[in-house]
Amino acid sequence: MLVYLVAGARPNFMKIAPIVRAFQAQQQLSFKIIHTGQHYDHDMNAVFFDELGIPAPDLFMAAGGGGHAEQTGKIMVGFEALCIAARPAAVLVVGDVNSTLACSIVAKKLGIPVAHVEAGLRSGDMSMPEEINRLVTDSITDWFFVTEPSGVAHLRREGKPEASIHYVGHVMVDNVLFQANKLAHLDTSAFEGAAFKRAHPRYGVVTLHRPSNVDDRHALASVAGALRDIAADLPLIFPVHPRTRAKLAQFGIDLGPHITLAGPQGYMAFLNLWKDAALVLTDSGGLQEETTALGVPCITMRTTTERPVTVDEGSNVLAGTDPVKIVAAARQVLRGEGKQGRRPHLWDGHAAERIVAILARTLGAI
Repeated sequence: MLVYLVAGARPNFMKIAPIVRAFQAQQQLSFKIIHTGQHYDHDMNAVFFDELGIPAPDLFMAAGGGGHAEQTGKIMVGFEALCIAARPAAVLVVGDVNSTLACSIVAKKLGIPVAHVEAGLRSGDMSMPEEINRLVTDSITDWFFVTEPSGVAHLRREGKPEASIHYVGHVMVDNVLFQANKLAHLDTSAFEGAAFKRAHPRYGVVTLHRPSNVDDRHALASVAGALRDIAADLPLIFPVHPRTRAKLAQFGIDLGPHITLAGPQGYMAFLNLWKDAALVLTDSGGLQEETTALGVPCITMRTTTERPVTVDEGSNVLAGTDPVKIVAAARQVLRGEGKQGRRPHLWDGHAAERIVAILARTLGAI
């Protein structure tokens, strides 16, 4: 039985890596990796395949960029042709990007069952494209693979069948634990951030890319002011997303002398940077979970999170976008008064194995 495993954007690659290993370790299901090409430059995809040990995609669609509608439409057209040419027994999608939405719709209209990994997450913020993708994908999903208790609660409230909801843990955590173990045996001296780490025994890491934070001049200037204040006490390194860098230049925003700007990082280089940080400041979703997995203090510069377990149990603090609150949360960590988090239930490195076992059992019974 053939399963199409869909990936298309940088967050997807980290999630499919452990799923690929789990597929390779069993005999009941075959799989093909479908790369939609949603992220298409080397820094955003090929380098991740290389570092994460993911086999070359079986099929590459080269959907490329464009607006949300254009990109989603191109992916749908290309993926429909692939599904008609070699009809899979199921389509497995991960996360909440446009590829997730597009391929789910195509599969469902062709009568192919959809499995969604990272199902049930909700931020409640309909201005986030990812929230729309999550809601639409889960409205047509057949098997929900859930990372945290809030996801189970959301799906139950939305009336999803109990037998279809599977709390399995988190493949993102599978990946970060696996890669951190690999990193412990690597020579990291050539990584871009290695010199910064040597020069600054105690430091923080910043990521910033959400449109709500970077596309508006006032919002970006406000967050930048908070970062400058924090950097006066703790040197920060900021691997800048290309879009964020363009906005900083467009708005003429200066981050000051204590924030070191870096280029986009490969997965292992970035892991090597943030895993030893005194503090991570981010608006990313996945980094909230990865820092919780490794117990690194994290301050999320957003007003909502679809990953509340990282706040309820983990090392994450949801500080909002008020610069006063961001700085206060950071200084609390730096004084040693930050929260003591723990790794949530089933975040044990074996989520992918559970997913593939459930798929094999379920498809075998159809």
